[in-house]
Amino acid sequence: LNHKELDYSENKNLPPLWHWLYFLPIFRLSEAGYDGHAALGDFLPPVPLPRRMWAGSRIKFLAPLKLGNEYKKISTIKSVSAKSGRSGNLVFVTVTHEVSSEGSICINEEHDIVYREKATSSSASAKLLEAPKEFDFSNDINPDPVLLFRYSALTFNGHRIHYDHPFCTETEGYDGLVVHGPLLATLLLDGLAGHKPNSIVQNFEFRAMAPVFDHMKFKVRGKQIDKSEYSLWIEREDGSIAMSAKAKVK
Repeated sequence: LNHKELDYSENKNLPPLWHWLYFLPIFRLSEAGYDGHAALGDFLPPVPLPRRMWAGSRIKFLAPLKLGNEYKKISTIKSVSAKSGRSGNLVFVTVTHEVSSEGSICINEEHDIVYREKATSSSASAKLLEAPKEFDFSNDINPDPVLLFRYSALTFNGHRIHYDHPFCTETEGYDGLVVHGPLLATLLLDGLAGHKPNSIVQNFEFRAMAPVFDHMKFKVRGKQIDKSEYSLWIEREDGSIAMSAKAKVK
């Protein structure tokens, strides 16, 4: 996030979404799949589609996580559903995550994962939506492979689309290294915190609309909808929305 100074002293509140840096599933290299993720069939179901993407999340922040305290995370598969879209067959898996301390839930999260068919030359592109023209804040981000590597390392994310250019472009058919969805979401709330520094995020939801690549500059933007709600989005160079989100604050 490129902050100059942060206070990591004990009992300080962990910024929203930084819990994604913790509770990480650790697996041996021999247990990795061809794409760098843990092989399917252990926790996540053995979906027979090769491409995996974090499609979105809905998160309730019920109590802050305090640095130095101990917390427990429980994850449960809520649903698995198959659909057919413009790009072919899809399977959506929704996982619920509860982060708690001494029996009290601090974070309640629903995480949507989408599995897709292998990309082909005839695969339909996602329909792009134009970003809003009006906004209350805007931050320019210029990603590169180093940023993606650092975030992958922080989150123990071995997915090759974030660092292996030949795999990403030749095997999975992307235009470049893919910027992590949770990194984009974190940048949205970081941008909101810079615009409204004393706010406390109560609810946050986001949906990935189109990929952002390592060679693609993008903007983090937001606009206040009412007293407690903000519309947030990631805007690509072509003016389309890569991620849309809403945050409720107090």
